[in-house]
Amino acid sequence: MSFSELLVNFTGKNVEEFTITGFDHLSHQKLLGFLIFITYFLVLLGSGTNICIIVTDRRLHTPMYLLICNLAVVDIMFTTSVSTTMISVLLAEVKTISYYSCISRMYIYNLGDITECLALSLMALDRTIAISTPLRYHSILTNTRLFLLITATWLIGLGVMGVFAAQVDSLPYCQPIIRYVFCDYPAMVRAACVNPEPYWILPTILNLWLIGGQFIFILLSYVNLIYTVLRLPNNESRVQVFNTCICHVIVVSSYFGPKLVSGLLTRIGVKLNLTERNALLIIATLLPSLINPTVYCLKTKEIRKRLVQILSRKRTVFKIISN
Repeated sequence: MSFSELLVNFTGKNVEEFTITGFDHLSHQKLLGFLIFITYFLVLLGSGTNICIIVTDRRLHTPMYLLICNLAVVDIMFTTSVSTTMISVLLAEVKTISYYSCISRMYIYNLGDITECLALSLMALDRTIAISTPLRYHSILTNTRLFLLITATWLIGLGVMGVFAAQVDSLPYCQPIIRYVFCDYPAMVRAACVNPEPYWILPTILNLWLIGGQFIFILLSYVNLIYTVLRLPNNESRVQVFNTCICHVIVVSSYFGPKLVSGLLTRIGVKLNLTERNALLIIATLLPSLINPTVYCLKTKEIRKRLVQILSRKRTVFKIISN
């Protein structure tokens, strides 16, 4: 049957569920599933801890910590949308996912990708204002203004993904097969019985804005920070500012690193097979969400101090109960 005949026979949605086949060729699926499960558990533990500490401590209700809290929420949403699918396939051996569940997880995953990038841009803006104009920081970036900025990033993400979801839902599907490891926009477009090329226009524009626009903005903000640090009068101040910024550099690198590597390999003509693409996709999804809460728990003094207080209190209570 020709491609044109397929389009005649399959118009509109023709599948009730998809089968995830991206892991079928792997020999150690249980081990990979266990590693993904542990990673997901650590993401929930780390991000959940950050959220609880920031929400319950009024002294941390400041722009920087609200941004960390927002990033933790995004990380949980971002990781949950794909980890649950991969764990179900690898450990529970349930390879099927309903049509609308696949679309909803695609929506949440790509929404998380957009809002994570915008959250990093807001954090770079916050550090730039705090270090460049420290005396005016609290008057420029108030909690109210920050809340409006965070709300704007979520509204942008929700609107953009509404367009993507509507486009995916309108496609005709010939085969209920997802060759990748979870539901995202490219996987669903490639599962449809259409020429996928016209459907890469929107993702390309989005990536140019996110990676081109936002990444360049973040880089320029750090160039400005480096210039400001070099002008500080003493080494102690420089070290303090460096320690503050190193957290953000690590977080930004973990998010943009895999994307830049993938884009660079494509640009120089390196063709990745399906296994390599899936591996890079898993790393790009799980690595930032794992690193973010770890970095902020270990490198942010206030969060680390609060966590130590909570653990010490629980240890004391446990000893009293034991005695």
